[in-house]
Amino acid sequence: MAHDEDLANRVREILAGTGDVDEKRMFGGLAFLVRGNMAVAVSGQGGLMVRVPPEDTAALLTREHVEPMVMAGRETRGWLRVGADGVRTRRQLRPWVVRGLDYAAGLPAKKRR
Repeated sequence: MAHDEDLANRVREILAGTGDVDEKRMFGGLAFLVRGNMAVAVSGQGGLMVRVPPEDTAALLTREHVEPMVMAGRETRGWLRVGADGVRTRRQLRPWVVRGLDYAAGLPAKKRR
């Protein structure tokens, strides 16, 4: 399944004017990276994948439309999947994008290839 291009455009609008953001196709979706660190991704399975501080994962999982991100059969601390119903409006989407952006921006920059 291809990623939701409308959702990708809405993420782009929120990130407009933010420096050092790149887009990269990965994991069947479209990832937005800050200084080489993935912040959020529009998932090919629908919804949004969001990078969060690992210590915040458990608390954020109590929110509606939020599930753990599972890769290779294992839950990944520090990553969440927010279902499409949880990012339908700008009011819903913006806090998730900002949360991922803020966390990724605080990580050491990765070398670009």
